[in-house]
Amino acid sequence: MSKLVNEKDLEFLLYQVFDAEQLTQMARFSDHDRTTFDGILKTSEQMAEHDFLPHNAKADAQEPQFDGETVTTIPEVKAAWKHFAESGLISARHNFADGGMQLPSLIHAACNAYFLAANPSTAGYPFLTSAAANVIHAFGSEQQKSTFLPPMFDGRFAGTMALTEPDVGSSLGDLTTKAIPHADGSYRIKGQKMYISGGDQDITENIVHLVLARIEGAPAGVKGISLFIVPKFLTNPDGSLAGRNDVKLAGLLHKMGYRGTTSTVLNFGEQDNCHGYLIGEANKGLSYMFKMMNEARIGVGLGAAMIGYRGYLESLDYARNRPQGRHIDNREPNSKPINIVEHADVKRMLLAQKSYVEGSLALCLFASRLVDEMEGEVDQSKAEDSAILLDLLTPIVKSFPSYYGPRANDLAIQVLGGSGYIREYPVEQCYRDNRLNPIHEGTHGIQSLDLLGRKMWQYNGKGQQLLLAKVKQTLRSAIQKRPLTPLVEMYQRHLTVFIECVMALGQKLQQGEVEQGLANSAVFLDMMGKMVIGWLWLEMADKAVETFADSDVEEDQQFLAGKLQAAQYFMRWEMGEINHQAKLLTTFDTTCLDMQADWF
Repeated sequence: MSKLVNEKDLEFLLYQVFDAEQLTQMARFSDHDRTTFDGILKTSEQMAEHDFLPHNAKADAQEPQFDGETVTTIPEVKAAWKHFAESGLISARHNFADGGMQLPSLIHAACNAYFLAANPSTAGYPFLTSAAANVIHAFGSEQQKSTFLPPMFDGRFAGTMALTEPDVGSSLGDLTTKAIPHADGSYRIKGQKMYISGGDQDITENIVHLVLARIEGAPAGVKGISLFIVPKFLTNPDGSLAGRNDVKLAGLLHKMGYRGTTSTVLNFGEQDNCHGYLIGEANKGLSYMFKMMNEARIGVGLGAAMIGYRGYLESLDYARNRPQGRHIDNREPNSKPINIVEHADVKRMLLAQKSYVEGSLALCLFASRLVDEMEGEVDQSKAEDSAILLDLLTPIVKSFPSYYGPRANDLAIQVLGGSGYIREYPVEQCYRDNRLNPIHEGTHGIQSLDLLGRKMWQYNGKGQQLLLAKVKQTLRSAIQKRPLTPLVEMYQRHLTVFIECVMALGQKLQQGEVEQGLANSAVFLDMMGKMVIGWLWLEMADKAVETFADSDVEEDQQFLAGKLQAAQYFMRWEMGEINHQAKLLTTFDTTCLDMQADWF
């Protein structure tokens, strides 16, 4: 078995649960078939295991260094970047005419899963570059696209997004970075950005920063924010370098995880000569950047799922091979110790991990499937429905794996006992890496406000209706299968509670009682996340019964039994909290809201 992902699980998700082969019926993906999909997946797996996994611990132990002038990373990072760029994966989802593969997002996400499990720090550089390139491709001018996209796609240039400022954090409407119009049509950028991943490195010739700034005289708040291309080196139209831009690395930040990815403080315009190039229209920068941020949020969710998955597989392997203790009813001291996987409490910890990480991976792949339907569906109304549903689910796609992935890693450490917190085993690094993800690309609290305060109600609640239709479709199918009947009935009871809760919250917000209505939004985000993951576990169980119930292959029967047991675990052990959460939400409990700062 791969150390990165259970390949049978990934294959099952792609081809049985999300029907990747059906995508080839869409014109955009019609040049592909299962053979090409499997070939790209195999290449990704081999590259991840050969070029990324071996230096994961080394990149963690030997962080990038800055001597005041130059950043230095370990050489393995640059080698991995080179192999990744040569594979074509940076531009894989783009059109053939632009040097891409027109690869479905579903398959691309599965490819990325290998790299994120193997080495999330090194994987961060090409993934950020791909996301930045996608923004330029979507909103940049023809000259901007022809200048910057080819070298980004072939790996000569990397990309970043520069949003956060030292005194602003997530409140982007308060940013102070300025953009001053220049006679040649460009702008001069002046300000400081912080926590910029990949903001400087020695891997590529150039770095293309996408910078949020306010043009002089623009409105205050989010309505006055524009987006600019600000390269580290000025760039000629043919992609050749034309001298250093006025972008200066002020220093590196030292993180608990993702240590191989530089985290930087950047000064723009120390010499008042930082060239920036406006993307699209002025004052629309935040809407453009949200394309990258939403893509990054799905990527953060996938990363959290896969770091959790890696830790789960490591702890499973340890538990299967670590003899210690005897069955609780065995009082014979001279009997042979059993492997700890046989102990009930270890099974509990492994089942919890399995339910979290396999559920999270399914969620991220479902989101990627929705992206493909948006881009490839001929029926415009169906494409719009997929976009609306994805918009609703994005806070959950980001937050559920980011919250439960680290919990899975915490349990993996516990399974290993004393071996879990020493660096000779990888699970402690998995935890440190994954603990950043609840903060990356919008904290849990921000995602919850976005979900309950906005996403639930936009398009007159159509996203809710679309999600409920998919849930009911699964319930209708699963209820007909005897092993799943108790789970379906249990889920339906939770669904009734959830719908009543949503109606109560909607009424409160409609009455204008926003503070009380949103005070416990984080509870709602977790609750809805459990409802979505519970649905996906029923969907996986339903498809597993359809696919493997009649198989006489032992591996298939074990896979089926594992899926059913994990679905049962999630329904019985995790979703029981929904009733308590619903009570807090529908009574509009003010325990936290009423707490005063001076009482702490």
